[in-house]
Amino acid sequence: MSTTPLRIALIALIVSSCLDQTSDGYDNKVPDVVDFNFHVRPILSDKCFACHGPDANKREADLRLDTQEGAYAALKDYNDKFAIVAGKPEQSEAFLRITAADSTIMMPPPESNLKLSSYDIELIKKWIEQGAGYKPHWAFVAPKKPELPKVSDNDWPSNEIDHFILARLDEKKLKPNETAAKSHLLKRVSFDLTGLPPSIAMQEAFEKDTSPEAYERVVDQLLDDPHYGEKMAIHWLDIARYADSHGYQDDSPRTMWPWRDWVIHSFNKNYPFDKFLTWQLAGDLLPEKNMETLLATGFNRNHKITQEGGVIDEEYRIEYVTDRTNTFGKAFLGLTYECAKCHDHKYDPISQKDYYSTFAFFDKVPEKGLFGTFDENTADPPRMEITDEMVNEVLTFVNKKDSYPVSVMIMEDSVGIRDTHILDRGNYDAKTDVVTFDTPKAIMEFDTLSFDSNRLGLSKWLLSDEHPLTSRVFVNRIWQEIFGRGIVKTAGDFGMQGELPTHPELLDWLAVDFRENGWDIKRLVKQIVMSSTYTQSAQTNKRKQDKDPENRFLSRMHRTRLGAEMIRDHVLASSGLLNDEIGGPSVKPYQPDGLWLAATSGRGVLKAYVQDHGENLYRRGIYTFIKRTVPPPSMLVFDASNRDQCEVRRLNTATPLQALVMLNDPTVLEASRVLAENLGSADMEDQKRIENAFKRIVCRDAKPEELDVLVGYYKDQVAYFESNRDDAIEFLNVGEYTPEKNRDDVTIAALMQVIHTMYNLEEATTRS
Repeated sequence: MSTTPLRIALIALIVSSCLDQTSDGYDNKVPDVVDFNFHVRPILSDKCFACHGPDANKREADLRLDTQEGAYAALKDYNDKFAIVAGKPEQSEAFLRITAADSTIMMPPPESNLKLSSYDIELIKKWIEQGAGYKPHWAFVAPKKPELPKVSDNDWPSNEIDHFILARLDEKKLKPNETAAKSHLLKRVSFDLTGLPPSIAMQEAFEKDTSPEAYERVVDQLLDDPHYGEKMAIHWLDIARYADSHGYQDDSPRTMWPWRDWVIHSFNKNYPFDKFLTWQLAGDLLPEKNMETLLATGFNRNHKITQEGGVIDEEYRIEYVTDRTNTFGKAFLGLTYECAKCHDHKYDPISQKDYYSTFAFFDKVPEKGLFGTFDENTADPPRMEITDEMVNEVLTFVNKKDSYPVSVMIMEDSVGIRDTHILDRGNYDAKTDVVTFDTPKAIMEFDTLSFDSNRLGLSKWLLSDEHPLTSRVFVNRIWQEIFGRGIVKTAGDFGMQGELPTHPELLDWLAVDFRENGWDIKRLVKQIVMSSTYTQSAQTNKRKQDKDPENRFLSRMHRTRLGAEMIRDHVLASSGLLNDEIGGPSVKPYQPDGLWLAATSGRGVLKAYVQDHGENLYRRGIYTFIKRTVPPPSMLVFDASNRDQCEVRRLNTATPLQALVMLNDPTVLEASRVLAENLGSADMEDQKRIENAFKRIVCRDAKPEELDVLVGYYKDQVAYFESNRDDAIEFLNVGEYTPEKNRDDVTIAALMQVIHTMYNLEEATTRS
C-alpha cells in the first residue's frame, strides 16, 4: 500500500511527459489548431494504415482511415456507427477504440505491439472536436511560393532562405550563431562545392581579402572549378546505382564510365535539371536526339545484370525493368514505389496497377535477361559504340584512353514488342491483367492529351508546373548534400511514412523558385551557400543541445565527417599526390590482398584484383573501380554505397574501423611520406614545415598550444628514430611513389609520423 502514491506520481509523470511532446518533439503542449497533415496523419499512418489504409488486400473491416470518405462512412454491419464523427469524439468509434481499456475492442490491438501515447490521443481528440478535417497529403499538393515570413532581426538574413530559417528559430526561442571564422568557412564551402581542400594560396588570399564580396568571389570560383562536377556527380552516381561490374555471382565487368563522364560534364556545364532529367529518362526519344542524348540514357541501364548460365531469361528481364521502375520512383518522386510491386502500397495511394502502369514505360526495351557469358566484357544491347571520331566531334567530354571503341548500354524502345501485365504477387510468370502507360492519380493525372505515352511523355509529366514532387525532391536532396540532412529527412520517402519537413514553407519556396528560374542547379547551390544559415559557425551550447539536439532548426551549422570519396581526395590533394585528371576509366588503387578471390565464384576477368600503378593510384575516389559483390573496402568503411540499388541518402557513422583505416591505409601512409619528403626538401625550419603541413591538412593556422604539442612530438620522434634507424627505414617503405633521393631518413620519418597524426585528427576529416 505504501507504494501506491509513488506509482500514482510515476503515472502522472509519464502522462505529463507524453503531453509535453508534439509532432516535432519540442513544443510543450497540444497546438491550438490541430493540422491533419502535420499532426494527425503521421499518427494514423504509423499506427492505423497497415490495417485501415490504401492496401485493399490487407484492409480490416472494410474501414479506411486514409480518406475522409472512408472514415466518415458507416461501419460495416453497423449502420448507426461511424469511425469518425466530426465534432464529436464521444460518438467516434475510432476514438472510443483507441481509449478503450477492454483488450477485445482496443485499437490498435495488443498483439500488433502498436500503441498510441497519451499525447497522440489528445491530438486526435482535439482534431475531431475541431471538425476532423482531412487534407490531401502535403507532398501530393503542388507547391506554391509563400510570402517571406516576418522575423525578429531583419539584418541577419542574407537571402530569402534565412527568413524562413529565422522565423522558425524565433518560434523555438533560439538564436542563430555568428558567422564562422573565415578559415572554417573556406574549408566548408570548398569541400561542399569541389570535394577538395582549399590550397594554402587560396586560404591566404581569402584571409587577405577584406572586401564584402570576398566570400561570393570564392563561391563563384569554386562553382567554375571543373572539380565541382566531380563532387556533384558523387550523389547522382549513388542514385543511378553506377558501378563497374554487373553484380550477381560471377560479377563480370561492365563499361559505363563514359556515362559517368557525361554526368560530370553536365554538372560542370550547368545543364538545367529539366534537361538533365529528360536526357537520362528519354534522350533516345527526343526529336533532336544525338550521340550525347543517347549516352545520357545509360542512367536506365546501370542496374545489375546476370551473365550466369541456367537462369530463366524472362525472370531476369523482369528484374531489370523492376529496378528501372523502382529507381524512377525513388530518384524523381522520392517515394517507396517498390512497395507496390506485389500488392497495393500499405501507406501511400499507389496501387499495384499504378506500379505496373509505370512499369510499362520501361518495359519496351529490346533486351534479354541473359546476354553473353561471364567471361565476356561486352555491353548488353541496346548499346552504342563510342569511337575516336565521336569523341573528337561530339562527345568531347569523354576521356577515352585508347583507340578501341567503347561499348556502352543505352535505351531504345520497340513499338509493340510486348504487353505489360500486372504480375500476381510480383512473380514474373504470374501474368494477370494487361495495363498501359499511366501514373498514380493521387500524385498527378497522366493526361494523354498533354503527355505522349512513352518515357518522353513521362519526363514532361514530371516537369509539369503542377507536379507536386519533382522540384521538391531535387531541392531537398541538394539541401541534404550541403546540410547533411534534408528539409525532409527521409529523402527517399515523401510519402505518408516519411518524416515531415522541418520547414515546409521553405521547401515549397525553394521548389517553386528553382522551377521559375529555369531549373538552374548552380544558382540553387549558390543560393544555399550564400545564406547566413550556411555561413554560421558550428559552435553549440547546452541550451541549443537541449532544445534542438539534432540541429533540425539550424541555429548552428552542423559538423559532419567527410564522405568516403572526399577523405581519400583530401589526403591525396593535401599531400600533393592527387592526379586531378577529369573522367576516364575506373582505376584500382591499393586494396588488401585476396578480397576478391575470397568472395568470387573463381571465374571471369574479375576473379582476382589486379592493382593499377603509377598515376592511376592517385586518382579521385569517384574513379575507384566498384565491384558490386566486393566494393572498395576503405570506402565502404566510410559509408559509401555498394551501388546495388538506388540510394538517395548515405549513412554517417562513426566506428573503430574508420580509425583503423586512417591509421593503416597505404594511401594515407604514402601521402604522409610524400608530404614529409616534399617539406623536408624545402628550405624552411622544422616548425615552419609542421605549420605548413597543418594548414594543408586542417585548413587553418595551428594555435600556439597545438604547435607546441606537434613540435614536441616531432622532437620525440627524431630522438626515437635516431636510436632505431631500421624502424625509420621500415616506416618510410610504403607506397609506390618514387622516394626523394638523398633524404635524411630520421627527420623525414619523424615528420611523416607527425603528418600521419594530423591526418588522424578528427578535425582533419570533418567539414565544420
